[in-house]
Amino acid sequence: MNEISFKNYELSDEIRRALSVLKYETPTEVQSKVIPKAMENQDLVVKSQTGSGKTASFGIPICEMIEWEEKKPQALILTPTRELAVQVREDITNIGRFKRIKAMAVYGKEPFAKQKEELKQKTHVVVGTPGRVMDHIERGTLVLDQIKYLIIDEADEMLNMGFIDEVEAIIKEVPSSRVTMVFSATMPKDVESLCHKYMENPLNIEIAATGVTTNTIEHRIIEVKDNEKMSLLKDITVVENPESCIIFCRTKENVDNVFTELDQANYSCERLHGGLEQEDRFAVMDGFKMGNFRYLVATDVAARGIDIDNVTLVINYDIPMEKESYVHRTGRTGRAGNKGKAITFATPFEGKFIKAIETYIGFDIPTMEAPSPEEVASGKEAFEEKIHGRRVVKNNKTARINKDIMKLHFNGGKKKKLRAVDFVGTIAKIPGVTSEDIGIITIQDQLTYVDILNGKGSLVLQAMEKTTVKGKKLKVSPAIK
Repeated sequence: MNEISFKNYELSDEIRRALSVLKYETPTEVQSKVIPKAMENQDLVVKSQTGSGKTASFGIPICEMIEWEEKKPQALILTPTRELAVQVREDITNIGRFKRIKAMAVYGKEPFAKQKEELKQKTHVVVGTPGRVMDHIERGTLVLDQIKYLIIDEADEMLNMGFIDEVEAIIKEVPSSRVTMVFSATMPKDVESLCHKYMENPLNIEIAATGVTTNTIEHRIIEVKDNEKMSLLKDITVVENPESCIIFCRTKENVDNVFTELDQANYSCERLHGGLEQEDRFAVMDGFKMGNFRYLVATDVAARGIDIDNVTLVINYDIPMEKESYVHRTGRTGRAGNKGKAITFATPFEGKFIKAIETYIGFDIPTMEAPSPEEVASGKEAFEEKIHGRRVVKNNKTARINKDIMKLHFNGGKKKKLRAVDFVGTIAKIPGVTSEDIGIITIQDQLTYVDILNGKGSLVLQAMEKTTVKGKKLKVSPAIK
């Protein structure tokens, strides 16, 4: 069989360039099946497990087909959680970086006014949770008349979280001429009937080659008494000594307890659960991606929306009650073709949960013995050495694509009657700079952000200190964020 590459698709140079920086070389199975059909504007229902590369499978065609000049949103992507909305927004921004695609995320627990302001700017793609998207539609701040693509991501999770009515209400508001794509790890009846009701002869694509859970993950169970879980956890982490690890607990209280114990034992760790402020949750996610700490203790809130290529170990400190959660939790490892390991702690009374999970994933999970004191002792030195070193992030896509980009901050915006063309016109006149070097421009009332691409940031910064924009002298500095 001939190896397919992204070169086989009719993609613009800007998208190809981004894919090569992002190290997207060979399409995954879901990408090779979805991209050609999506480029033909075909309605799709895609059943594909988490970690299979589905965001790029709709992200690449959307970024390719979007018309850059159009100010109003052309694609609407619905996700069940805020974390996933942010992750998808980041992926779309990365893929569309050199085409200057502007994607934004809208979700609850963040000021409505801030999102309203951002939606007034040119925005190509809106990614959001159903509740907040509906909110914007009802208040007239999200205009849908140019929407050509509607993507419903993790549809089964929308159903589990009780969002399906809101999703249906949103579908009714979107132009009927749009293309619809539904992605789901499982296909419950309600999701199926939603598809039949609102889609035009959708093509069904099922990626079932590796079963429910990927074959890059090694699964194990350890039987343990409840009061011995903590000492087992410490022993396992010493012996496994992972590059990076997510420890899943059932409740926020358990997360807090495990985190406190590990923190006191000098583990490089952080915690994530629904009780934290949204800002703190994002800060923790970003810190984990950047490699600032090695162990993340979390509830299921993190099982969706964490896309980090080198999580080498997932530990289910508490067994998940829902069999689907097992797939989503363990799917955080073994991503992007890497090997991963998932170890589940099971107490003597939890056999029925294990059985339900095994039936669902289609194989028995082998048991393993707890590490012996000798194994723990012999692993101690390597563990100590690694715990004090910073985690090496091999594959942070966003950092890679932003490497040659500098965001500049100008202290003038709409109030000074400044428009994007004024900045482009001025900056493109700088010797050694062309309009190709100018990325996304965001103009607010009092200030403007301009992305300068291709490592030309310092050059532009220096020149703009002595140059006026539309006859106005503006202060310019590198943006802090």
